[in-house]
Amino acid sequence: MSTDVLSPPHRARFALPHGSLAWRAFVIQAIVLALIAAFLAWVAANVVSNIARLNINTGFSFLARPAGFEIAQKLISFGEAATYFDVFLVALINTVVLTVIAIVFATLLGFVIGLARLSTNQLVAGVAATYVEVIRNIPLLLQLFYWYFAVLRPLPGPRQSLDFFGIAFLNKRGLFLPYPIFEPGFCALLTTIAVMVLVGIVLAWMNNRHRMRSGTGLHSVRAIALFLLAPPLLVAWLTGFPLSWDVPALAGFNFAGGMTVIPEFVAMAIALSLYGAAYIAEIVRSGIRAVSVGQIDAARALGLRSGAINRFIVIPQALRVILPPLGTQYIVLLKNSSLAAAIAYPDLMLVFAGTVLNQTGQPLEVMLITMASYALIGLAIGAAINLLNRRVQLVER
Repeated sequence: MSTDVLSPPHRARFALPHGSLAWRAFVIQAIVLALIAAFLAWVAANVVSNIARLNINTGFSFLARPAGFEIAQKLISFGEAATYFDVFLVALINTVVLTVIAIVFATLLGFVIGLARLSTNQLVAGVAATYVEVIRNIPLLLQLFYWYFAVLRPLPGPRQSLDFFGIAFLNKRGLFLPYPIFEPGFCALLTTIAVMVLVGIVLAWMNNRHRMRSGTGLHSVRAIALFLLAPPLLVAWLTGFPLSWDVPALAGFNFAGGMTVIPEFVAMAIALSLYGAAYIAEIVRSGIRAVSVGQIDAARALGLRSGAINRFIVIPQALRVILPPLGTQYIVLLKNSSLAAAIAYPDLMLVFAGTVLNQTGQPLEVMLITMASYALIGLAIGAAINLLNRRVQLVER
């Protein structure tokens, strides 16, 4: 009985040694970098030559010149002597506030819809699936026009405003909300709350470490809550509850007092939130689906309730899948906020990249500042998501 002896594999005749492969990769990368540098140098030289040919003044000194126009929504002081730099700050804050509001509401609504899509109730799951498919397949700009022109513009005037419990009013001129008034002693109350929050974080950390070591907690949740609530309530009582509200009231043909949110902001917030929620719902659904069903069945076999299973097993593991695409969706919401210029909401695109550019004639500087602003905000969102993502990973780095 003969046995076949397998011969060792032959090395390729023309194979390059490892050092040659590394050198070839280095040469290829150097050539690519040289081509990129040459292209950027050509673009820069072209821009400089065109600026010189058209006799365009360059520099950022225009930011110190007075702007001479008003902005519909401003969250910082903006007077007659405001400069173009003040205009930039107002527009930047408007963009950031709109993005934050849209991210918060889109996340909350997206999680609810994502969970609804996984419901065993066919009606609930069907409604959630219909919402996702309809919203995702209608252009965001069209949705924005719908909310602004078809829903908010036809609203009644101030005298026939929609009344929300006598503290908030909605009409064609905007949404009127109560405005907080901080009275003497509020700083002491705020400091006490901050200290108690810090103490609560420390106690939660100690409690978690003790539970990981022994399996039991140090304190009950009710005891911690009572301990943290008592000092702020005591300080608030001693200072006479130093927080009041200026509620808007109808005076003549419009509302006086309170805080006014312009219709453009309301339309943008609704459109961005609903549009982003459709994509976040799919991200949440895919993250929960990625959790092994066997782990859920094992938790049920141990007698855990649905709330405990979702809190300790499903959600922590689903977050590892949810967070990376969720951060990408947040950045998409930031970029989509530039569509606010279509309905004249005073954001970076409309006020700074539009009005300021036309008045100053500094297209290069204005566009550089605008692009850098969007890039930095996007990088900040990405860094925050990456930091949170590292905290929930299985393998610590």
